[in-house]
Amino acid sequence: NLALKYSLTISELPEKIPLFILDSNESPASIITHYTKWVVDLPSFPSFEWDFFIMDSPKGEYLILGYDFLYHFNPIIDWKNGLITYDSSGILPSASDEFATAVNSVALVGEPKTPSLPSSVHTPSIIPSQSLLPLRDDVFKEMKDVGEDVAISSLHLFQGDMDLPPLSFHTSLEEEEPEEIETVLKVVPPAYHQYLDVFSKVKAEKLPPHHACDHHIELEGLLPPVGVIYSLSNQESETLWAYISENVEKGFIRPSSSSTGAPVLFVKKKDGGLCLCVDYCKLNAVTRKNRYPVPPMNQLLTVFKGSTIFSKIDLRGAYNLLRIKEGDEHLTAFRTKYGRYEYLVMPFGLTNAPACFQNLVNDIFTDFLDIFVVVYLDDIMVFSSSEEGFVNHVASVLQRLRENNLFSKASKCVIHASNVEYLGYVVSSDGLKMVSSKV
Repeated sequence: NLALKYSLTISELPEKIPLFILDSNESPASIITHYTKWVVDLPSFPSFEWDFFIMDSPKGEYLILGYDFLYHFNPIIDWKNGLITYDSSGILPSASDEFATAVNSVALVGEPKTPSLPSSVHTPSIIPSQSLLPLRDDVFKEMKDVGEDVAISSLHLFQGDMDLPPLSFHTSLEEEEPEEIETVLKVVPPAYHQYLDVFSKVKAEKLPPHHACDHHIELEGLLPPVGVIYSLSNQESETLWAYISENVEKGFIRPSSSSTGAPVLFVKKKDGGLCLCVDYCKLNAVTRKNRYPVPPMNQLLTVFKGSTIFSKIDLRGAYNLLRIKEGDEHLTAFRTKYGRYEYLVMPFGLTNAPACFQNLVNDIFTDFLDIFVVVYLDDIMVFSSSEEGFVNHVASVLQRLRENNLFSKASKCVIHASNVEYLGYVVSSDGLKMVSSKV
């Protein structure tokens, strides 16, 4: 935000720099890809140009000056009152003798390795008191020459004489594949890098916590009859085993002792692969219907009138982000030649799945709806008639997703655009028009 706010020239680094924090489990919390040059004016200091790496701060906008800045200027620092002045006896031209006014600053403090840690604990090398943002070539070379990961030990915020609680960074892209990280960083603007964890594929593939809107299956009659086990081709058998193995590992399904069980079918994909489908027709026939409304698309689309800027956020594996209500898991059982399994997350194919998921997203965004957000199942649109406040709106949506353990697929998102494809239409300041491929 700060670089964009002051229209600074942003340049791409010749080599990406991974940013590690202490809870990162050897995976980068973020990737620094750009830098900028900025002429800095501080009270009682001569103006100076400095190179700054660009990354998002989790709270507010900050310019972080670290050890290399202190080494270069050797300023006088009044730690108690939060004041900093330049020592005019240094090599630079004399500055005003007037004492500096209080300024906000962020101190980045490195701690040396401690021998008291167990040998089993991996501790990356920490260079004492290095800057996060103002990193010159010589300092960067020194960090690279260490030969090990560099970690941020602590990040403290000082305001006047108050030592505020340390800022926290999220381990945003833990264990992600390089291709996934590259996609996320390409799609998500720097203004939202504090929410990179919302785009984590790894976290989306973990068993979610229970929620007030867990999927409840209420039967109107007896249990559905047991389904047949169909004969499978070699390709179908391989697909089935891969599906079972993957979802057991994620915790999405588990072996079942249910007295019922639906059959499984396979549908051809466009690329020639197979998609496994559980045939819940007989279960759906005896399930009490959830009449929670899914909003009519024609009513959703009228809300965009007068809007000029849009962001579309698509949820990843949406239904799997919601749990089956505890005690109802046995009703989702399916039978295969490899055994019987049941879902702990909401699968596709259940009659009330759309209503249940719409209930969830409406509850989450209830105070945003039709103001700057519309939601149709797993498709979220943020809209505005001006850029003022739009960053805060998108950030608010990402924060709600984080709080509710919902995750987005970056490759299907469009953030900060003048026109966006949504629900089969192209939405722009000119209004709506059908996507040409659907006409």
